[in-house]
Parts: sequence; structure tokens; C-alpha cells
Amino acid sequence: MKEKYCLVITSYADEKNGKKIIDALLSERLAACVQVMPIHSCYHWQGEIANDDEKLLLIKTKSSLYTKVEEVIITHHAYELPEVIQLPISAGFAGYLNWLEKECC
Repeated sequence: MKEKYCLVITSYADEKNGKKIIDALLSERLAACVQVMPIHSCYHWQGEIANDDEKLLLIKTKSSLYTKVEEVIITHHAYELPEVIQLPISAGFAGYLNWLEKECC
């Protein structure tokens, strides 16, 4: 069963770039809420092990909007290969999910 709502995850390093992504998602009403958390990422990239301080975005939206959310992230993101992952929301507080429904177009 396809879930009606989802959480989309991406990360960024540059504050100006992050603001551009967040502003686009919210102004286009593709997200009801975007949370920003500091993280430290360790990963393989181009044959090296990289370690970077980044910010993680937790984007709450409708599953039906995922393709548009991904497009906005890819269009505005400074990374060559940005992380864009969709996680289904299988259950949640009805009041919150109703709010999410009203805020995303």
C-alpha cells in the first residue's frame, strides 16, 4: 500500500544553498515543514573517504509530491550528487497529518 505522506531527506553544506532549497520547497507549497539539523557526514567520494559538517533537511510532504520535491532539490542543490531519499510515513498523529494535508498543494 502506498503511503499518503512521506519524509524526504537531503543534506547540504552551504547555508545559502540550504536556504535556497528550503525557500523553494515552502514557497511552492511542496512541503508543510522542513526541519534542519546539524550533522557530521563520513562517506566515500571519488576514491577517498570524506568527512564534512553538513545540515540535514527533514522535509514533510505528500507522497504524491515527491517527484516535484526531488526536482526542486536537484535543480537548486550545489552538490554534484545530492542525497535525496523518500521514507514513507506509515502512521502519525491525525491532527498533524491533517495539517500536513492542508499545507501541501
